[in-house]
Amino acid sequence: MRVLMSHAFTATKLKAMFPLISECAVSFSEYIRNVLSDKSVMEMKDIFTRYANDVIATCAFGIAVDSMRNPENEFYLFGKKVINFGLISLVKIMLYQPAPWLIRLLNIKIIDDRTNAFFVNLVADTIKVREEKGITCPDVIQLLMESRDKREPDRELSIMNMTAQAFIFFLAGFESNSTLMSFAAHEISLNPEIQEKLQKEIDLILEDTNGQPSYEVINGMKYLNAVINEVLRKYPVITMTNRLCVKDFELPPALPNAKPYLVKEGMLLFIPLYALQHDPKYFPEPKKFKPERFLDEANQCNFNAYYPFGLGPRMCIGNRFALLETRLLLFHLLARCQIKPCEKTSKTGQLQKGGLSILMEGGFWLSIVPRENPTVTEANQS
Repeated sequence: MRVLMSHAFTATKLKAMFPLISECAVSFSEYIRNVLSDKSVMEMKDIFTRYANDVIATCAFGIAVDSMRNPENEFYLFGKKVINFGLISLVKIMLYQPAPWLIRLLNIKIIDDRTNAFFVNLVADTIKVREEKGITCPDVIQLLMESRDKREPDRELSIMNMTAQAFIFFLAGFESNSTLMSFAAHEISLNPEIQEKLQKEIDLILEDTNGQPSYEVINGMKYLNAVINEVLRKYPVITMTNRLCVKDFELPPALPNAKPYLVKEGMLLFIPLYALQHDPKYFPEPKKFKPERFLDEANQCNFNAYYPFGLGPRMCIGNRFALLETRLLLFHLLARCQIKPCEKTSKTGQLQKGGLSILMEGGFWLSIVPRENPTVTEANQS
C-alpha cells in the first residue's frame, strides 16, 4: 500500500492537484482579508485547521467544502472529533504497537462506529457517482480506483481498504499541516523583518506572473522555503519517530569513557527529532528563529540531524504535499494581509504539555490586518 500511495505524491500528481490547493488558499485568504477584517484578533490553529480540512477534502476525497463560510460542515466536525485524542484514545494507540493481538481480541476501537460509517459511505458514494458518470479527478480516490481496476481479482482493493488509505491521508494532514502553519504564522508575526522579506519575494512573483504563479514558481521560492524549513527545525510537528532494529548494530560511546551500546535485533528505538534539532552541537543558537540557516552554506549547521519528516524508506510520503499546501497558504495570505502579535500572543514560546504533537501554550492568538498593497489586485486584473 505504501508503494501504491507514493504515486499520489509524485511531481506529476502534485502538479495536477496544484490548482485545487491554490483555489482553497485563495478562497481562504480572501475570506480572512474581507470578512474577518473587523475581527482581526483570531486563534490561528482553528482557522488553519479549517483550511487544511478543505484541502484534504478536495485532494483526498474529491469533495468541495468551505469550512470558513460553512463552519459546521460534517467533514470538518467528524475530522475534529477524530483528532481530539483524549487519554483513553492515547492508551489505545500505545497498546496497538506492542499488542495488536490484544486489541483485536478485545475488539477495542479508536474510531467510533458513526465516524467510521461516515468516511466509508463517503468513499463508497464518491466511487459510485464517478463510475456512473465517468468522472475523473486528480485526487487520492481516483488513484485508488485506477489501482483497483488493474489488480488481480484475488488482490482487489475493497471499499474499506480504500477508505483506510484516504482516511490516513486525512488524519496525517489535518492536524500536522495546520500545526506547521500556526507556528509559521507565530514566528512571522514576531519577526517583522522576516515578514517584510517574504512579502517582497511574494510581490515580485505576483508582478512577474500576473497574479498566476505556477507550481514550479511556488516551489522555487527560496526565502519562503527557508522560512518553512526553519519552522520545521524549531517546531518539528512530530517530536520523535520510531524504528524497529532488524539486525544487531553497535552504537559508539555517547560520552567520554563510556562503553558502546549494542542495539539488538527486534529492539524498538525512539529517535528524538526535537532534541536533535535543538542541539547546539548541530544548530548554533537553536532557540533563535533563523531562516538564513537554509540559505547560507557556511552557516555551520549539521543537516544530518534535520529530520522533520523522518528519513529512509519509511519517511512521511506526504511531505511534498504538506510543503506545497503550506507554501500556497503563506503565499496568498501574506500577499493580502499583515500578521501581527496581539495582547494574547505568547511571548515566551512556552509549549503545551501532553498530546501527540507540539502546540503553543495558550493557543496561537495573532492579529490579521489587510495590507494596503495593490499588488494582488493589479496582478489579477492584468
